[in-house]
Amino acid sequence: MVYNTKGVCAGTIDFEVEDGFIKTVSFRDGCEGNAEGISRLVVGMRVSEVIERLEGIDCEGRGTSCPDQLAQALRASL
Repeated sequence: MVYNTKGVCAGTIDFEVEDGFIKTVSFRDGCEGNAEGISRLVVGMRVSEVIERLEGIDCEGRGTSCPDQLAQALRASL
């Protein structure tokens, strides 16, 4: 699934979910190192746990962040 982000440097988040677990995650644009780190950490995790851990994280007063946008993308896919 491709999710168009809002309010962050990354333009889109591509991800796959299988049987409630995250199979792949890839951020387009944004902070490459942080995006790759987030992606590696969440692959293999249960979707509900990732949403719980990442939802609401703020980046520089934007009201959202790349981790929060991933949580929003996952929530939208449910």
